[in-house]
Amino acid sequence: MPDGSTAVAVQDLVKVFRTPGDGELRAVDGISFEVHVGEIFGLLGPNGAGKTTTLEIVEGIQSPTSGSASILGIDVTHDFERIKPRIGVQLQESEYLEYLSLRELLALFASFYGKRADPGEMLESFGLEEKAEEAVSKLSGGQKRRFSLALSLVNDPDVVFLDEPTSGLDPQARRGLWDQVLKVRDLGKTVVMTTHHMDEAEILCDRVGIIDHGSIKALGTPLHLIRSLDSAYHIRFITGDEFPEVRFAGITGAVGLTKTETKDGVLYDLEIHDPAESMGEFHSLLRELGLQTQDIRVEPSTLEDVFLSLTGRELRD
Repeated sequence: MPDGSTAVAVQDLVKVFRTPGDGELRAVDGISFEVHVGEIFGLLGPNGAGKTTTLEIVEGIQSPTSGSASILGIDVTHDFERIKPRIGVQLQESEYLEYLSLRELLALFASFYGKRADPGEMLESFGLEEKAEEAVSKLSGGQKRRFSLALSLVNDPDVVFLDEPTSGLDPQARRGLWDQVLKVRDLGKTVVMTTHHMDEAEILCDRVGIIDHGSIKALGTPLHLIRSLDSAYHIRFITGDEFPEVRFAGITGAVGLTKTETKDGVLYDLEIHDPAESMGEFHSLLRELGLQTQDIRVEPSTLEDVFLSLTGRELRD
């Protein structure tokens, strides 16, 4: 569990890339945050928001244009060799020596750090013991992700960095990897991860920084960020009938009403403070208008609602 001390500190981080025609791209724009020892911290946002660039600077892969980053009190830019043995990194894409088995690759990576890892034990802990003599190319997408996570732990690091750890995985494989990430935290490691999956961040992360266009838009626990919204809940329903929408927008406790065309009719999303305050009036209005509806659902707000309230647009792919 987080103990309140600082594992990672990022201050006023800026990264500018030069573009054709003497232009520039400000990929990271003055980002600051801290990660506590023992927590899972997530940088949450769409592709192209600056998450990976931020992570690569903290990992020492890229140099910042300005600002600073430190891990366990050690400056990453000026003293990376001291910090290198204490971090583990899982990249979005990795290439491995095709002629080596999983067991051999684990032993090889451990030797880079002067460690004597037990490949069999590590593979077993990630559910890969039956694949020990296989090449990585023979693994499924989920197995490859689990193996790359195992490799990031061969040096017994204090801080583990995961860049989009479940990208491209099917729902079952994603959830399997979530369990592995939680196991890493339970080993006493600090985990810093990037993701564009809102549900993933809600389940895994103790705290998140919502990032877009290279800057932090909000920082806190998922629950704190959700509770900061004006609308804590949504009443969602589908109808093909015409009705005076302003009547629903005027229900006690209503924050707003939006609609989306679907193949089954129009999906309405009525944002509200509290179902106990609004549901009685909502059903009375349905009866008064004689409105034919289907699939009425009352759902709590999510991190996606937080993101959309901060950016005012849908997530990018």
